[in-house]
Amino acid sequence: MKKTQIYAQEHKQVFLDELFAWLKIPSISADAAYKKDVLHAAEFIKNKLQSVGADKAQVIATAGNPVVYAEKIINPALPTILVYGHYDVQPVVPLELWESPPFEPTIRKTDIHPEGAIFARGATDDKGQTFMHVAAFEAMHQTGELPCNVKFLLEGEEEVGSESLGTFVQNNQDLLKADVVLISDSSMMGKNEPSVCVGLRGILAVEITVKGAKRDLHSGFFGGAVTNPLNALCEMVASLKDENQKITIPGFYDQVHIYSDAERAEINALPFDAEEYKKSIGVNGLRGEKGYSVFEQTATRPTLDLNGIWGGYQGEGSKTIIPSEAHAKITMRLVPGQDPHTIAELFQKHIKQITPLGVSVEVKLGHGGTAYFMDTQSVAYQAASAAVEKTFGMKPYAKRDGGSIPITSLFESVLHCKSVLLGFGLESDALHAPNEHYGLSNFYKGIETIPYFYDFFVKLQK
Repeated sequence: MKKTQIYAQEHKQVFLDELFAWLKIPSISADAAYKKDVLHAAEFIKNKLQSVGADKAQVIATAGNPVVYAEKIINPALPTILVYGHYDVQPVVPLELWESPPFEPTIRKTDIHPEGAIFARGATDDKGQTFMHVAAFEAMHQTGELPCNVKFLLEGEEEVGSESLGTFVQNNQDLLKADVVLISDSSMMGKNEPSVCVGLRGILAVEITVKGAKRDLHSGFFGGAVTNPLNALCEMVASLKDENQKITIPGFYDQVHIYSDAERAEINALPFDAEEYKKSIGVNGLRGEKGYSVFEQTATRPTLDLNGIWGGYQGEGSKTIIPSEAHAKITMRLVPGQDPHTIAELFQKHIKQITPLGVSVEVKLGHGGTAYFMDTQSVAYQAASAAVEKTFGMKPYAKRDGGSIPITSLFESVLHCKSVLLGFGLESDALHAPNEHYGLSNFYKGIETIPYFYDFFVKLQK
């Protein structure tokens, strides 16, 4: 990999400039107004892959946003690595909280990244991390050091639940056949504390609509006699957790995997500074499920969080009404053993049972996915661990992440191969929030490490 590393060093600025060009495209999948930009982002990365030696580079239509597929098969007898990533990004609201325009990439120094960080929507989630793989492929291919076959599958709906990707994977199993899936869409323990993610939580998204009177009512004429949908919604949502932050939906925990004392000790052996953790997000205290550590609360225990709530008058000043409707968006992070379809049924049943007199409720189901786990004794994990140790000079921690990448479970069930979650972001990178950023050193360290994963994965197969 010596030539590969020299090439990557010599092309650092080129890679950065190309990433900036990609980040400038506002590929927001949640908003139909950005449909052309989503397509533009797909074409951009397809053209890049094609220009650096990938074959069959193409944008393939789906029922939703297209996928980008490319491959380089140097020898069918060699192992094949399938690189998965996504080119869509989160919305940027509230825009006024951004210190620089979200689609005008800017480098600024931070306490964690004194060498500089890239500030832009998608910088770490997931354009920056995906582009590391494209750059690493270019370096290996251009120097003749690509040790195995590689395929790329980049989607444009990850931020809205990957609704079309499941069908695409089901219908293209031969095309996507591989020995392992390589993903960089996760975080490390810390900038100087490398880790390989070995677990992800599942997810279920729902939206609740509470309806009362057929129109907004005067709060003086009707207040005190009529059920206020906003009040009712707040009561219902508040009752979904008890004083110990345990979810109150009957049956919710029935299938939750129970970790042994040894497993819990291993999870809690990871380095953790509670004061630094609080400081990094600007809070004065932590309040999770009683009886569990922060690591367990954020990675091995299920959650239920209100993501948004609205209804009634939102303008300046006062408008004395009882609104006719109220709405809320909720996501539940699920853990091994929990099935999103079962949890959806339990949630719907419970919400209807706790709906107060005078209002009706509708529950709209969003995207869902199951949890994922990788065995640290597998060849794929060992290759990832060796690659990280090669570039960081220390063995990585085996870390469970609280986030969700639902497609990982589908890859395992349909393509029959595991996913390696080799991410280089940090939890402090403000992904999904204003001022999302990605450290320059993390970006370049990813490009340096990925080729070693290829090399070790091939060698460990023998």
